Amino acid sequence: MLAGPDLKEDLQKLKGCRTGEAKLTKGFNLAARFIIHTVGPKYKSRYRTAAESSLYSCYRNVLQLAKEQSMSSVGFCVINSAKRGYPLEDATHIALRTVRRFLEIHGESIEKVVFAVSELEEATYQKLLPLYFPRSLKEESRSLPHLPADIGNAEGEPVVPERQIRISEKPGAPEDSQEEEDGGLGVDLSFIGSHAFARMEGDIDKKRRLILQGQLSEAALQKQHQRNYNRWLCQARSEDLSDIASLKALYQTGVDNCGRTVMVVVGRNIPVTLIDMDKALLYFIHVMDHIAVKEYVLVYFHTLTSEYNHLDSDFLKKLYDVVDVKYKRNLKAVYFVHPTFRSKVSTWFFTTFSVSGLKDKIHHVDSLHQLFSAISPEQIDFPPFVLEYDARENGPYYTSYPPSPDL
Repeated sequence: MLAGPDLKEDLQKLKGCRTGEAKLTKGFNLAARFIIHTVGPKYKSRYRTAAESSLYSCYRNVLQLAKEQSMSSVGFCVINSAKRGYPLEDATHIALRTVRRFLEIHGESIEKVVFAVSELEEATYQKLLPLYFPRSLKEESRSLPHLPADIGNAEGEPVVPERQIRISEKPGAPEDSQEEEDGGLGVDLSFIGSHAFARMEGDIDKKRRLILQGQLSEAALQKQHQRNYNRWLCQARSEDLSDIASLKALYQTGVDNCGRTVMVVVGRNIPVTLIDMDKALLYFIHVMDHIAVKEYVLVYFHTLTSEYNHLDSDFLKKLYDVVDVKYKRNLKAVYFVHPTFRSKVSTWFFTTFSVSGLKDKIHHVDSLHQLFSAISPEQIDFPPFVLEYDARENGPYYTSYPPSPDL
């Protein structure tokens, strides 16, 4: 045994491992800190549901142990084996979807998952990996028709339809009529109120598939978008974002000449290559959620930014797609201060081809004098380097009258 004799001693201390369980030992002589042991199920067609649930538990419990031990990577052998009679393709679906679901929820803690397969399993894994881990939207659309009808619940766990129950907050209300088409039992739990438990809903993968196929109604799309935004908002309120806040890249200042809140974005303070951009998005939502309920304007200082400060179009598109409709409706102007020729071209392409309804709100401002026609200088907290750059390029500005030549 490559791990050495100490592993055998540790295994004896575990006192066995039941099917679906996962237990931990040290890696000893292996090039790994830990070894996670699990036992896969025997497969019999008459007990298929039990076998599926056990195999799911194997993968799920291994990943849970990896997370608890702060592992950044985990390697899986093929837990189901030919000796135990588990159909390879069915087992591979369970393996991939369980890992995919776990990473959707806990992906920030695990950087890499490796599937170690033999020649016997390699072709099946290569065939099914794109279904659960598509590398592009095109590949995702191409894979959709090949996904099995049963892809488990939100955690990848096999679902037994006979055991499902639907709970709606106000059965019979018009907004529930669309969801009732999906089947299930409406139970009157209106006394629960707006608690999250009262909002159990249908198969999110089915809805995702309908969205991609363009078959979901506008109202359903808006509801789906609102749920997605609320998830981001809840995460933003629960995470420690102090490292992003310390950059001072986004802050509230005064009001413009129309009395609208002014938010400042400092491009030079955004080290795009060094920070977690998903956390930056969470911080933006955390700060802006209560601001965007009323009309507001953005002042973006592009002053002295380098290539390491430029927000790429994919991130901006994601931000635009994630934020609530109130952000777009109440944003009245974006003042793009000290733009370069390149940034002007990039902005034109982005507002023309990536997002709609934003182009007319963007105003390129070459000097602070121009900005002051819309926002009084007393209403903006300027980064010192912005003032120094503008004074050097465009001459100093005065908050009242220029000083007398005699002084």
